[in-house]
Amino acid sequence: MYEIEVFSNFSSAHNLRGYKGKCENIHGHNWKVGVTVSSGKLNKIGIVADFRDVKRLLNGVLKKLDHRDLNKIAYFKKVNPTSENIAKFIYDELRRKKLSVSSVSVRETEDSKAAYSG
Repeated sequence: MYEIEVFSNFSSAHNLRGYKGKCENIHGHNWKVGVTVSSGKLNKIGIVADFRDVKRLLNGVLKKLDHRDLNKIAYFKKVNPTSENIAKFIYDELRRKKLSVSSVSVRETEDSKAAYSG
């Protein structure tokens, strides 16, 4: 299996509903997102996908989240904006754009990561 991974980032605020502790209050993160695309074979020029194309699609999704209060975005009014759910949101959005994503990881800090794979 071949894989490529691209990274990008966004900044946003959120608060976790039902959480007891500091994260129940609104706070912000500079999120780092990794998107992995995999394939059992390479295309005719020997790549899984063009890094630039994957990053362009990812940045299009991240524009919806950047410098926003995530709790005010329609999707996150119903789904708690945890790192895990943010990873799933990005994954689903990229799949809707016909990108064969195998996983999405989201880091809210350098040493905290959540991931989603379909």
